[in-house]
Amino acid sequence: MTSPRLFFLAALLLTSLRPNTASAQQQPIRVAIVGLVHGHVQGFLGSLPSHPEVQLVGIAEPDAALRERYIARTHLPANLFFPTEAAMLQSTHPQAILVYTSIAGHRAAIEQAAQLHIAAMVEKPLATTVEDALAIQQFSTKYNVPVLTNYETTWYANNTAAHTMLQDGAIGDLRKLVVHDGHRGPQEIGVGPEFLSWLTDPVQNGAGALFDFGCYGVDLATWFMHGELPLTVSAVTLHIKPSIYPNVDDDSTIVLTYPHAQVIVQGSWNWPFDRKDMEVYGAKGYVDTVYLDTKRTDQMRVRLPGEAAEHLQTAPALPAPQDNSLNYLVAVLNNTLQPRQDLTSLDTNIAVVRILDAARRSAKTNRTIHLSEEVRNGK
Repeated sequence: MTSPRLFFLAALLLTSLRPNTASAQQQPIRVAIVGLVHGHVQGFLGSLPSHPEVQLVGIAEPDAALRERYIARTHLPANLFFPTEAAMLQSTHPQAILVYTSIAGHRAAIEQAAQLHIAAMVEKPLATTVEDALAIQQFSTKYNVPVLTNYETTWYANNTAAHTMLQDGAIGDLRKLVVHDGHRGPQEIGVGPEFLSWLTDPVQNGAGALFDFGCYGVDLATWFMHGELPLTVSAVTLHIKPSIYPNVDDDSTIVLTYPHAQVIVQGSWNWPFDRKDMEVYGAKGYVDTVYLDTKRTDQMRVRLPGEAAEHLQTAPALPAPQDNSLNYLVAVLNNTLQPRQDLTSLDTNIAVVRILDAARRSAKTNRTIHLSEEVRNGK
């Protein structure tokens, strides 16, 4: 009978003779963080242990006190942190940066990285102005690097399932899309001071709820419409809580018209509960996505042609690399996925910024913006 010690030694010998499958696989993607003032960075740092295909090599943040807070909070090595993006890029040589600055800070962060042929993924939306969005597009083209925009709702299984049902003709041609996004307000839900300070700044954020939550619906609408710009953009914003948000809107409604469809986007800091759901109405049926919380994003209310009532349906799980932002980024950097006309791609998000800019102008001037005509005329 073989002794346990001899069995262990034999197993160890066999293991040493096998090829090292881990080394045969691709090395982890080297990523670095630029900025710590966007609260979503906490979600990224929390997800890192479940993504061995990604290696965090550096963090750039100019605020020394904020750097120290994150060192204490995350227990990451202090030598990962740098006071400037330039110093961090020079020292760590990442393949991609993940940008968690204010939205207005995206352009500068992307420009520094692009010149070194480093890709970028930013938090939504891409930019606060069309000028910045087009400059970012030029960086991406000139230096041949991908620039991606991350929206939480991109990774909701029910959004993709609703889109698939529409594309497959299950509910007929699209007639109306209604998207609801938001919560009680950033101060009311307790976001950090470094996050709140720029969220409520019309220059750093672009607007208030109009940009913060209107961008989700505009992104979805642009995806559903295959990148087509709307004929018209009309928007109304409200200032319901001026004592809390004196400088920006806290409630918004955007109406987009297309030749055969209408989109209504409702982004607000005044919902009684968190919302990230939409209603997709076709000529023959409808799909309403159900938002319970960030862990339950697979439920839909569906009514198909010939059905007397709606039924609850569970969306299939999203396959990798379409299931989360890091899997998507790795696939793009490994050239196994080409980001075109999807929720994350640059072409989609240039259109999103154009629409948000038109909505901001519409709300300010109380007039309808004829967007597709403007773009045709080179405005």
